[in-house]
Amino acid sequence: GNMETVYIHTEFIKLQQLLKLAGLIEQGSDAKLFLADGLVYVNGVMATERGKKIHPGDVVEVKGSGCVTVLAEPH
Repeated sequence: GNMETVYIHTEFIKLQQLLKLAGLIEQGSDAKLFLADGLVYVNGVMATERGKKIHPGDVVEVKGSGCVTVLAEPH
């Protein structure tokens, strides 16, 4: 899949928001389905919570859709 980078200016972003921001899911409600199917991984570990906090340096993968690296927005 494609490799994307998302910059955040906050301490963390919730998994569901990140997936939507990165365009890996079309709407927030899709996150539940992807998580239930075991398709979402954070740093190589399967994620189960939509509200999981994703911090700069984390890599989120949606199997079949792509990968997103989260970085802190440079000041």
